[in-house]
Amino acid sequence: MELSKGSERLAGDHVALDRLLTQLHAALNNGDVDACYASLDLFWAKLAVHIRAEHLHLFPSVLKGVTAAGEDETQSAIERLRADHDFFMHELAKAVETIRMLSNVAEQPVIHQRLDTVRRAISEIKVKLADHNRIEENHVYQLAGIVLNSAEQEELARRINSELEKRPPRFSANVW
Repeated sequence: MELSKGSERLAGDHVALDRLLTQLHAALNNGDVDACYASLDLFWAKLAVHIRAEHLHLFPSVLKGVTAAGEDETQSAIERLRADHDFFMHELAKAVETIRMLSNVAEQPVIHQRLDTVRRAISEIKVKLADHNRIEENHVYQLAGIVLNSAEQEELARRINSELEKRPPRFSANVW
């Protein structure tokens, strides 16, 4: 089944976020605290914007369009996705805090240990995110093209695109 334009944009964002996660892993493996922080901060911000687009626009639109027959299953899936989002943001906030603290640390063994802790957390996030994205792309994203008429799909795509363009001011347009 072909995805709606809004769902296509979100699925494309999954690919971009996965690339950022790969860059973050490389920075963690290189042990460069500044590069780790820059990669982690960008990934965290872009994921937050992505999640905001889903929470504010996609999920409510899909839930509004779902018939009573599919409402419980869809509501349950969206509740799980929201719980995953909470997990991602909480774990990434802890990782950001850890790496920020490392900018004031000179002892290499401490830096190595803390980066290893962050690396393990990011690995856990990566695994959970892959499963999470499959659920979104194979269930909720599909529903947007089924339960919304073409005008509703166009409006949803416009709102999602607008949301995904809202970058935090600390990021320049070329970095974002």
